[in-house]
Amino acid sequence: MEIGKLPNDLLEKLVFSNIKNKREEVLERAGIGRDCAVLDFGKDVCVTSTDPITGASKNIGSIAVHISCNDVASNGAEPIGLLMTILAPKDTTEKDIEIIMDEAGETASKLNVEIIGGHTEITDAVNKIVVTTTVIGKKAKEKVIPLDNIKPKDKVLITKVAALEGTGIIANELEYKLQGKISKKLIENGKKLLNSISVVKEGIICGNIGVPYMHDITEGGVLGAVWEAAKAIGKGIRIKKNSIPILDSTKEICKFFNIDPLKLISSGSMLIIAPDEKVNIIEERLNKEGINISVIGEVIEEGIIMENDGQIVEIGQPESDELYKVV
Repeated sequence: MEIGKLPNDLLEKLVFSNIKNKREEVLERAGIGRDCAVLDFGKDVCVTSTDPITGASKNIGSIAVHISCNDVASNGAEPIGLLMTILAPKDTTEKDIEIIMDEAGETASKLNVEIIGGHTEITDAVNKIVVTTTVIGKKAKEKVIPLDNIKPKDKVLITKVAALEGTGIIANELEYKLQGKISKKLIENGKKLLNSISVVKEGIICGNIGVPYMHDITEGGVLGAVWEAAKAIGKGIRIKKNSIPILDSTKEICKFFNIDPLKLISSGSMLIIAPDEKVNIIEERLNKEGINISVIGEVIEEGIIMENDGQIVEIGQPESDELYKVV
């Protein structure tokens, strides 16, 4: 099998099909394009999500906290507590563990999230450090908006820029390959992107505004997120390639490694679907917080497509992320 998260058709066949028991307290459950589970806790709901870090070795403590907090925020919920599991190979040092936890603790403090437990183990079952985080958040039950509220012509937006996390990981991990090939300034700009991989702020803001769907753009990049979003909402999506913001550092790094920035992991960017009448208020509130947002398309009756210089390209099921071609 290919490296990366399991393809969606195999998730349906091997994973979701074997989840038999359903409880009435579960308001939102496992599915394609769904970042979180939502549990009924009375006047509030509990929102939870889990993710591993496998594609990076630097900044792993910080990234691990961000990715699961991002998923919870994509449901409009405030992250509260975090469980962290560290599986490390035999050659791991005490300093390695200390660095991970120092990064995780600092990042959690910035997000006002408490690390409430977990597990740390040295094992020969892994050949490099794997960190998995599970985040628990909450939001008011009245803020839960059914996906069937989404209608054709609702707008599709993304925050920040495409390929944000992937650019940051490559610039940090493979700087030695980029030196002398692209400018030092672009490399440094790329490295700094890992400081912007949180979507907690925009998730909470848009949750309070009341948007029906958000999706943290992770493995598979923008195109993967669009495909998964369409499957989650049960409708089609049309996007315009020229409307998707991409930094020069990303363009040059992706060009050098011959990878597609629109299929590169992009934690830190949020895909949002919202009715047209809410777009201005979303833009106003996010811009006030220094968060850029772009309208890249709209919901349609059926089909998952991208317009590119007058041509229509079908967006297929995401495959292994472009990141794994180079790191």
